[in-house]
Amino acid sequence: MKKNIAILYGGDSPEKIISERSSLTIEKHLPKEKYSTYRISVCGSEWNVDITDNQRTPVNKDDFSFVLDGKKNVFDCAFIIIHGTPGENGILQAYFDLIGIPYTTCNAFVSALTFDKYACKCYLRSLGIDMANDFLLKKNEAFDQAEIERQIAYPMFVKPNAGGSSFGVTKVCSSADLRAAVDMARKENGDVIIESFVEGMELSHGIYSTDIRTLEFPVTQIIPKNSFFDYEAKYEGKSEEITPATITDELSEKVKTFTKHIINRLGCRGLVRIDYICSGDKLFFIEINTVPGMSEASIVPQQIIHAGFDISQVLDWLIEDSLRVKN
Repeated sequence: MKKNIAILYGGDSPEKIISERSSLTIEKHLPKEKYSTYRISVCGSEWNVDITDNQRTPVNKDDFSFVLDGKKNVFDCAFIIIHGTPGENGILQAYFDLIGIPYTTCNAFVSALTFDKYACKCYLRSLGIDMANDFLLKKNEAFDQAEIERQIAYPMFVKPNAGGSSFGVTKVCSSADLRAAVDMARKENGDVIIESFVEGMELSHGIYSTDIRTLEFPVTQIIPKNSFFDYEAKYEGKSEEITPATITDELSEKVKTFTKHIINRLGCRGLVRIDYICSGDKLFFIEINTVPGMSEASIVPQQIIHAGFDISQVLDWLIEDSLRVKN
């Protein structure tokens, strides 16, 4: 009998557009002979199953089910592809833990920790991982430009502390632009993280890891056409992404070793992507994505293909391994 798979997309952040694209890719590649897939749009308290382009039916959140043609349908596994809240910060994970439905991402605690950029960096810094200097400006904390400039030199990056896809991120090169950048970041998420600029090569590495199996993918080199790897560079073609990266075997192995070390210490599972800056002989951790983009143009699908894996097979394994965790 086919398993019913819920593909949750959307969410409550500006990343919902990317999430929808990712959900379509996943639906396309999941083996039809094994799974009945249902895309579920999540927007605040409104959760609806997409039946057709013009028909939706609500999800009963008591047990994560829906009724169609008088028949109750339940799900065997939740494929979470919501970038940002509530899919990447532990909220959905905690919900599914409560009702006993397996899901495809890190657990609630790991998702919450990795989504908070400052908290994640504090933990990884304690393990000796190199990273840019940072300054945390809390939601209700007064803006103190002198204190920020005392700790972080220009140029600097101003980012929402919890978020992804470079929404609300600004590269600030002078004091005249700092306040506006902080204000913009606060619109995305109240807390703001300010980081020193690290000159170097941008690298991104995806990995698949569960208790059952680990798959290593090649490293991608990112050459932005803009001043940094912003939203346009990530999703609107304004970057060159080279997979495998044109780097030495030694550096490639170093990136892969760092990635395995980080996800093992954090306790990540599923598909994860980590971004780095290589500067001189050092590799600087930038951020971790526990629900990476899975659209046809996204980095991880590119890496899966270049590694010689079939995307359908990898997604199938992800569901199989998630079901085994429950059992």
